[in-house]
Amino acid sequence: MFSDPIYTGRMDEKSGEQTTHFGFRDVPVGEKKKLVGQVFSSVARQYDLMNDLMSLGIHRVWKRYFVGTSGVKRGDRVLDLAGGTGDIAALLHERVGDTGSVVLGDINAQMLGVGRDRLTDRGLVRGLEYVQLNAEALPFPDASFDLVTIAFGLRNVTEKANALKEMHRVLKVGGRALVLEFSQVKPEWFRPVYDFHSFQVLPRLGKLFANDADSYQYLAESIRKHPPQDELKAMMETAGFGRCDYRNLSAGICAIHSGYKL
Repeated sequence: MFSDPIYTGRMDEKSGEQTTHFGFRDVPVGEKKKLVGQVFSSVARQYDLMNDLMSLGIHRVWKRYFVGTSGVKRGDRVLDLAGGTGDIAALLHERVGDTGSVVLGDINAQMLGVGRDRLTDRGLVRGLEYVQLNAEALPFPDASFDLVTIAFGLRNVTEKANALKEMHRVLKVGGRALVLEFSQVKPEWFRPVYDFHSFQVLPRLGKLFANDADSYQYLAESIRKHPPQDELKAMMETAGFGRCDYRNLSAGICAIHSGYKL
């Protein structure tokens, strides 16, 4: 396993409790997992619809590119963390073939259930497993997977450093970790436009189509609190990964981070 958890939040001066961010709010570390769980339980059934509305469908292109450049091959065993509604797992399943396997893991039971039902309805059964898990303490032996992916989920993990160390631990030597996540928009001129879309448009879409403005306000805030590209690259290096790199997509709206277990 790994050493004691790395605390990345701060201490509340009044209560003496360790805190971390939940969107723009500081909350006790022990409460973040529950609060994030409530968000995704709320949005689970409308998750794909809202992703299409929020990104104008571009998230599907990002995900296909993510898997298409992953290097995954037939016979590989892959772990997809924060697997949600199964989009990434389905794309990976096509590539590992009958001799490979994909484990879809998510901390949220509702999201995991949606993903399982969707993939089963598509006739995708063989070579797929579903595990409710916490990315900070993976229930797998060392060197279990050829590839570990996490798409749009790392920013919701309380202790990201611990999750990255766990991803490194369960990879085989030579295996690769890939993180697809919203990141820091690069062109300065585009940032006000992106902020307007995030904080004015998204909550209204959430209210209109999912009757839930607060969850989408959190999602916009969580993107701003996530480590930007170079900081996340450094975190992967600290977790033990080698040959770390990233590639910006759509002007840095999101980025693919890559690292190998050497």
